[in-house]
Amino acid sequence: MIWASYALAVLAIILAWPAPIILSKAQWPARSPFTAMILWQAIALAGGLSMIGAMLVWGLDPLGDNLLAGMGVLAGIVFGNRSTEALGFWHVFALSAAFLLGLHLVFTLLLTYIRIHRQRRRHRDLLRILSSPSPESASTVVINHPAPVAYCLPGGARSVTVLSDGLVNLLELDELEAVLIHEQTHLTQRHHLLLWAFAAWRSALPWLPTSQLAQRSVNELIEMLADDEALKSVDKTSLIKAIAIVASGTGPSESTDDDDGALAGSSSALGHYDAGSSPVGTPGGPIESGMDAVTTSHRVSRLITPRPALPQSGQSIIVGMSAALLAAPTVLLIVPGLWAL
Repeated sequence: MIWASYALAVLAIILAWPAPIILSKAQWPARSPFTAMILWQAIALAGGLSMIGAMLVWGLDPLGDNLLAGMGVLAGIVFGNRSTEALGFWHVFALSAAFLLGLHLVFTLLLTYIRIHRQRRRHRDLLRILSSPSPESASTVVINHPAPVAYCLPGGARSVTVLSDGLVNLLELDELEAVLIHEQTHLTQRHHLLLWAFAAWRSALPWLPTSQLAQRSVNELIEMLADDEALKSVDKTSLIKAIAIVASGTGPSESTDDDDGALAGSSSALGHYDAGSSPVGTPGGPIESGMDAVTTSHRVSRLITPRPALPQSGQSIIVGMSAALLAAPTVLLIVPGLWAL
């Protein structure tokens, strides 16, 4: 049983450090962003499960030869006043750490959701006051601001795309269509849910450099997915020009004292998508300007010099690797026979 905890610990270390660094530096994700997104999710989920599982398995080792048996004895100790003689100090420490880490991750996930939900609700209230409906679409509103701004505000049936009149005046019809499709893709593919999870991971483990690295990479992949969807309806030149125009807009503002500034300060999802650090909990919140410029540069370079998507065989291998990553800690935790080896 001890070897299972060691295997989980090794897997957790690999998924927390070298794996995200290697993946973030790889060139192939830009060729198949959806496949890369699956791998990033597998790394995050398997890493968290391995981290908690390693401490849990090690702590339960004296209590049984499998997870269910160990948890049953532990429940008897906690709720049935059974003897704790079988548990040493370090076993109690490991079990406590596993419980606290799991609780911390779940609590941070819920806290991040509540914070983002409140920010979106406040932002939606501001939009009702400061925006007007767009003639192009019932789900699009326009704010009065000279800077080129475009972003989407998720909210189920109340989801809207927000444009500034400064942006509308700068764009040709094809370019405006590219912006609208790009933003609509964020909403229909529910990218905000994915970024919510990665934002929570970053908030829960800020001391882990790869949590920030993962969030940045996922942000960029989401933008590429939306770009690919826009390319199905508009030409590449229009999309590139739209990206350049939106990226030239004023940067986001942290302050929300001024209502108009709070709206105009939300940067474009065409320029960046960050559900975690936005003051309004929407795509395109404030983040390091250098990273925003790098993301835009990567997207434009990808469009100017396109590379073929990964072959189907390569994508299948990566998806299989993702499934294996999720299966490994699960099998180590729940298959009783492995603990007894």
